[in-house]
Amino acid sequence: MRSIVPSAAILRQHYALVSCLRAQGFTIGSYEDGKRTPGEFYLIAAGETPPVSARTVILGHEGRVIMPSRDGSPAYVSYDETDAAVGAGFVRALLADSDMPTAADPESLALHTLAERVATADITVLINGPTGTGKEVLARSIHLKSNRAAKPFIAINCAALPETMLEALLFGHQKGSFTGASSGGEGFFRAADGGTLLLDEIAEMPLLLQSKLLRALQEREIIPIGATTPQPIDVRIIASANRDLQDEVVAGRFRADLYYRLSVFPLTTKPLADRVQDIPALVATLILRHAGNRTMIPWPCAEAIELLSQHDWPGNVRELENVLQRALLFAGGDTILPEHIVFDRPSARTTIAVNEVQAPATLGNIVQMHEFQAIRETLAACNGSRIETAKRLGISERTLRYRLAKAREQGDDIIRAHDRTAVSA
Repeated sequence: MRSIVPSAAILRQHYALVSCLRAQGFTIGSYEDGKRTPGEFYLIAAGETPPVSARTVILGHEGRVIMPSRDGSPAYVSYDETDAAVGAGFVRALLADSDMPTAADPESLALHTLAERVATADITVLINGPTGTGKEVLARSIHLKSNRAAKPFIAINCAALPETMLEALLFGHQKGSFTGASSGGEGFFRAADGGTLLLDEIAEMPLLLQSKLLRALQEREIIPIGATTPQPIDVRIIASANRDLQDEVVAGRFRADLYYRLSVFPLTTKPLADRVQDIPALVATLILRHAGNRTMIPWPCAEAIELLSQHDWPGNVRELENVLQRALLFAGGDTILPEHIVFDRPSARTTIAVNEVQAPATLGNIVQMHEFQAIRETLAACNGSRIETAKRLGISERTLRYRLAKAREQGDDIIRAHDRTAVSA
């Protein structure tokens, strides 16, 4: 758990921010006692002297600015009350280590607090929730807060591994135990010995292999393929699924005894659309992650955050990450505006305009607008000749006719507009 030390000025002027950081898992140290612990990070006000430059975040109050620490210099963040949620997200992201979960919504914070208590108990955990809601992040957090933190954390996706090889990959095999086994393999259970093994998408595991997993959990030992002697294991199992395993049990696709063995302590991650207060913090974290070495990191304006908060996020955090990478590409200045937010598809929840800005365009619409503009410019260059236009664009005349008809359907009569321009010229 990372420790941060706020100055007296920060405590006076930004007590709510410090309380928010404490709620998110930071240990808050004392600046006044003069004691400095290796690894501590410092949060000070503009004008104060950084105790350790490379581990200091300076909080200003003039404009919207975000500057990460580079070459040993302090990081700098400045914002006003209208940007408090995103500003707090940037401060958190600059102070946190890479494995610290990002959360600001009360339910998300409660989930991570519960996970922290579970971590010390060394019991099997089952995490259920939709794809892209942070199940692996939660599992890794449990591992890092447990007494197994110094040992390996290995995450495997049961759906991504070939069914014919899954048993050997999990339990290991001896040389010559099957065709192609020119050497032995220890398997993931032995590779994670002393640590934690995350079995992601556990619902995809074949029934025959489920029985062998059940025995490994019960007996705390495995039998590699081709071996006759069991080998003891010391591994904590965390399983995750994006389908309800109880429903899978009823449908006969998952063993009931294995379900109860895994579900010693169940945790559930919620869709991003149901924890809207996480969005500003996630936005800040993801912008810093993907901004690279930019000298100017764009700040998302309040209207852009509102637009993101209105989306229904079927792809959850993974979709949010895609949207923000596009926004960073489209934003040429120091601000991410609503027009820089491009979703994969219109949101069912986005039914209102934000600050008189229309509902966001999809990526397909952006591509189509550029396509229509290319046709318009090429048609003008070819003096209205559709045959020559199609040749230059590398498409057939039939495809060009289709594109022109599509533009007319959307109120953009490219041919008529060209004819009017030609007459006026």
